[in-house]
Amino acid sequence: MNRDVETNLFQEQVNGLQEAHFLVLYWVAVAEDRGLSYNITNCFDDLKARAVTRTKQTATSIIETLQYLRFIDVRDEGNRKNMYITPHGARALESLVREHNFSPQKSFYLEA
Repeated sequence: MNRDVETNLFQEQVNGLQEAHFLVLYWVAVAEDRGLSYNITNCFDDLKARAVTRTKQTATSIIETLQYLRFIDVRDEGNRKNMYITPHGARALESLVREHNFSPQKSFYLEA
């Protein structure tokens, strides 16, 4: 695939992300930076506390979208599905931060 096409596709994918996607990428990156595990339940609780969603189904949909784009990796670890940011996800998060599209918000799980 041509490098310009790859860059354009990546930027289109990033431009299609919504605030909820940004928050999940941000929280996953913060968790990794702190050496903590961040799982789907933590994510749902944070999204719910921020009034982004009221249902776990919506939170799961947001996570699956990021997973399909290869921006996060979801791994079964014990009885939890922990999330990790991929190099593509880090690039996407960096792009969103630079463009100031969304504001970081604290995770209640990570701040506890």
